[in-house]
Amino acid sequence: MKAGRKKSKKNKYSRPVRAFFIRNGWKLLSYLPLRALQALAVPLGWLIWRGSRRERRVTLTNLKLAFPDLSVAERKSLGKASLIESTRTLLEMGFMWMAPKDRVLASVRSVQGAEELERLQQQQQPVILLGPHIGQWELIGQWFSARFPLTCMYSLPKVRELDPVIRQGRCRTGGFLVPADVKGVAGLLKALRRGEAVGILPDQVPDRGQGGVFAPFYGHPVLTATLLPKLVQKTGARVFTALAKRLPRGEGYELILIPADERVYSTDEQEATAGVNASVEQIISYAPTQYQWAYKRFKRVPKGTPKPYKSRRF
Repeated sequence: MKAGRKKSKKNKYSRPVRAFFIRNGWKLLSYLPLRALQALAVPLGWLIWRGSRRERRVTLTNLKLAFPDLSVAERKSLGKASLIESTRTLLEMGFMWMAPKDRVLASVRSVQGAEELERLQQQQQPVILLGPHIGQWELIGQWFSARFPLTCMYSLPKVRELDPVIRQGRCRTGGFLVPADVKGVAGLLKALRRGEAVGILPDQVPDRGQGGVFAPFYGHPVLTATLLPKLVQKTGARVFTALAKRLPRGEGYELILIPADERVYSTDEQEATAGVNASVEQIISYAPTQYQWAYKRFKRVPKGTPKPYKSRRF
């Protein structure tokens, strides 16, 4: 009991301190131009590659599963570039949430494929926007919510004291957030039935009890959330996949929007979730280095299937 109380007391004081430094770090970074932020990520990403065995190991394991035809040297080169891009994503959070919103929206230099989505929204037809962990995903919500109502699911950060900063940053161009629970699902349904758009993360491993089936991702069965197929079947929404692709030398971002794989509309849940993962694969092909390969996407596999992250070999 004493150990538990000590740990609780430690967290009580350490979280606000961490939040203070993170919040003010984001604020300072928000003043820097994108070019400087992205340049700073190169040495930091290299240090993570060299110093974090966990990040390097998970990244290389994922790349071996996704791209078995690449050589070891090619996977290492792709993995290192991926960690640098992920570092850029983190450093840009202050810019995304705290820089003047006009400056953030102006960082979108070109848009590809948004005409059909905008047409559907003008006709008040429901739309689901898939935003995988690739490129600068925070920009997608702000850009679209500045144009039409967009409701997204949101989980509280581990450092709860950062919640107001993140909420304000994500909602400042008009977006709405709902909790990642049953109440939040009801909020998504209501928005879709009003003919609005909602945003969903399609590439997270669902927690126990959230609903999921095994579907192929790069040819390997992984636990995949069934939320999207259920929403589609209940509302008839059209589905698109989005990417805010980072341009070189801090020039900004290219927003890419593509129709989701047609299988997402299947009434068969297994087929529909296969379509979800295929949609993620399709958008990754636009910028493979900008995908978050350090995430353990393959951690929940069918019984009897070898667990890839248990192996020490890449």
